[in-house]
Amino acid sequence: MRTSTIHSYDVLIVGGGLTGLRAALRVSDAGLKGAVISKVHPLRSHSVAAQGGMNASLGNVLGEDGRHDSWESHAYDTVKGSDYLADQDAVARMCRQAPAAVIELEHMGMVWSRLEDGKIAQRPFGGAGFPRTCYAADRTGHNALHTLYQQVLDRKIPIYEEFFVLSLVNHDGRCGGCTALEIMTGEVHGFAAKAVLMATGGFGRIFSRSTNALINTGDGQALALRGGAPLKDMEFVQFHPTTLFGTNILITEGARGEGGILLNRKGERFMERYAPTSIDLAPRDVVARAIVQEFEEGRGFDGGYVHLDLHHLGEDRIRERLPGIRQIAIDFAGVDPVTDPIPVQPGQHYSMGGIDVDIDGATPVKGLYAAGECACISVHGANRLGGNSLLETVVFGRLVAGTIVKDMPSLPEPDIEPVQSAMEEADARIGQILEQEGGTPLITVMDALKETMFESFGIFRDVRSMQAGLAEIKKMQEKVSQISPGFKERAVNPALIRYLELEGMLLLAEVVARGALAREESRGSHTRTDHPDRDDSRFLKHTLASIREGMIEISYQPVRLGMFEPKERVY
Repeated sequence: MRTSTIHSYDVLIVGGGLTGLRAALRVSDAGLKGAVISKVHPLRSHSVAAQGGMNASLGNVLGEDGRHDSWESHAYDTVKGSDYLADQDAVARMCRQAPAAVIELEHMGMVWSRLEDGKIAQRPFGGAGFPRTCYAADRTGHNALHTLYQQVLDRKIPIYEEFFVLSLVNHDGRCGGCTALEIMTGEVHGFAAKAVLMATGGFGRIFSRSTNALINTGDGQALALRGGAPLKDMEFVQFHPTTLFGTNILITEGARGEGGILLNRKGERFMERYAPTSIDLAPRDVVARAIVQEFEEGRGFDGGYVHLDLHHLGEDRIRERLPGIRQIAIDFAGVDPVTDPIPVQPGQHYSMGGIDVDIDGATPVKGLYAAGECACISVHGANRLGGNSLLETVVFGRLVAGTIVKDMPSLPEPDIEPVQSAMEEADARIGQILEQEGGTPLITVMDALKETMFESFGIFRDVRSMQAGLAEIKKMQEKVSQISPGFKERAVNPALIRYLELEGMLLLAEVVARGALAREESRGSHTRTDHPDRDDSRFLKHTLASIREGMIEISYQPVRLGMFEPKERVY
């Protein structure tokens, strides 16, 4: 084995986005020795791309009937938007914590947009009964991430940036660390820890036409699944209705929250047919399906897009509240939304499913925790409302880190020996991959996977196309062992990282496929044309996927109901 390094911590946080950084602050404040490990520099985490805002019932803007917002209203909208698959105790916890989370960020130095009276500005978002989305123009994630990163730097919390985690270290039935490849040197490092928190974000890049950063390949979910933790509700994948045609760059829901309207080729405000009450601010699953239906019935523009019209908002309002969207439209579509509509189409955006955790963020594997988009504490159920993802990152980043702090006395000290053994295995595995010759080019398989997922497991699904898609995924899995990264060096080898990502992506693709095939109903983002109705009698439950004897096994878990009984969603 090449020269190796073993690091030892109380808590290891895998992921440098909003969830990971907020957790790191909580760990540091408790006086524990913690560190962050990230595939990229933290400010390149996908959290930085979040545009629209963060939900909280501050009540700074009254509802249409003059009433103040409340955490109960926030919880109701979230549960209804989830198509009643969210766990309601987790939803209540998040919504109760939301106002304090927003104000805490402000006290840390985050710059929010303001109302004329100086209060934090709030605007309407899809599926919400009140204007509750707090925002920083259309760069909310950017502002939040920079704020937390500055706090982490101030506390001198160690950050291992540009490290790719290779495996979790399991010993005596618990997780005690991980191994990771230092991308710049090619060295395999070992990390021993009493607790490991996964905060690695989503897996959107297993789909083509995605708003996700290239780094969102589901590494954390794949690591956890291989490490013995089930994945939950992975078939529920959100397609954002408004991504820029041709590039699939996100066009924030905040654009419609400010008054933007969707128009088809005939100039019709078509959402009036699909959601007569909320119109353009219906939940994302409703709007995305409506846009696809407009295409299929010949009312879309050639190539497959509709228009998002903002010009009536006026140049001053667009410059003030949507400056980033205007620049994106000019730079990447050649249109200025001050005068011209933006061409938009649905694109993969978010993963409601993830690592199975309880309400405190603990997985079934002792010592292993998860939070943020990589986890499924199930506050989003079958469909996430816009503005709840940024909220989830900071609320559960802090709360799950608090769980770890509380559990710390019961967790054994880090054990170096199993970490050393895992490092040797990881190092040998890297050598084996680099020695592989020939086969299908890696990028060909990766692109084929993304297209298969979008076509077979996209907005509309049916048993025939999904079975065909699963068969293709299995063929691709067989090809991987014959693929050569091409470049033989260990240091600064992007092809090696892509190979490692692809292995995990193919595993997650199979999990999504098997969960979607087994769920014979339509609920939230999971729409089956062969099973068009929601079926609470059979499927008001969470899907769990585990590895048993090398095979993906599907089982189910009850949804935790409570405040709100399931009923038909009407918008």
